[in-house]
Amino acid sequence: MKALLTAAVLGMVAVALLGADYALSQSAFVATWAIAGLGLSLIVGQAGQISLGHGAFLGIGAYVEGLLAVAGWPPWVSAPAAVALAAAAGWVASLPGRRLGGMAFAMSTLAIALLVEEGLVRWESVTGGAAGLAVPSLRIAGQVISGPLGQSLVSTALLIVAYACCRRWVASRIGRAWRAVREDEAAAAAVGIDCGALRSLAFVLGAGLAGLAGVLYAHWLAYLSPEQFGLQLSFELLMLVFIGGAARLAGALWGAAVIVALPQLISLFTDALPARWGSASGVETLAFGLLIVLIILLRPAGIAGERRQAGREAG
Repeated sequence: MKALLTAAVLGMVAVALLGADYALSQSAFVATWAIAGLGLSLIVGQAGQISLGHGAFLGIGAYVEGLLAVAGWPPWVSAPAAVALAAAAGWVASLPGRRLGGMAFAMSTLAIALLVEEGLVRWESVTGGAAGLAVPSLRIAGQVISGPLGQSLVSTALLIVAYACCRRWVASRIGRAWRAVREDEAAAAAVGIDCGALRSLAFVLGAGLAGLAGVLYAHWLAYLSPEQFGLQLSFELLMLVFIGGAARLAGALWGAAVIVALPQLISLFTDALPARWGSASGVETLAFGLLIVLIILLRPAGIAGERRQAGREAG
């Protein structure tokens, strides 16, 4: 209830400051990023693995959805296909984890991100290469979803479904096994837990959620380009999870709000400054960086990471 009231208050403030249409469009992107953040939260916060290439899975989902939408496939077919291919890529990315650990495994996920970005650029006959790919608007039950309200409703509905699924996974025996592997892999293996299989499962589910976010991302932007899914996106998603609180699923929602909405609020603030300050180069970047540092100093466990119930970290 507290989280819903907080979201309602923040929504009213956003509408008042940004205007209804702009606030709704931003809420659609917040929800989209939160879905991707939920997937990374399973990998990092629950299974205890570091993924430096999560943006690649989002890119795979976005491009598969875009290509199938251009080919005329309905979303109830193209979206599951995009999610499935992103999940399959997550399984491939998890394979080095059966032999590697720690930073060596993290670097292998970084290589996956570089390979995907390069593949999107080089495979011009399919992806359009550097020229990009135009994506048609999402069409559901014959209705074109192109306005801010429709985009916000669709993104929020899918976020609610994704969050509910993640809560069930985290609260289940699988979630408890993930946390056992995260806390002490040797002890987990000693009691019969297949650590490699559990890590792979976390990557498959996390990559699938990133693919779902990519489906929405493709339609909301209506244009895809390989550089959108480079290393910067992966690092922003990782920052999203740690700012929000990696150990709690709600951290993905808070982190998405910070990453997407905070720069817009900073822009409004700098526009209100005197001209010699507001027009100075780098003011917005400096303000954003200072606020991120402040959040980390005040809430080292993340915005949602302070409260922890014994034995449960789902909320």
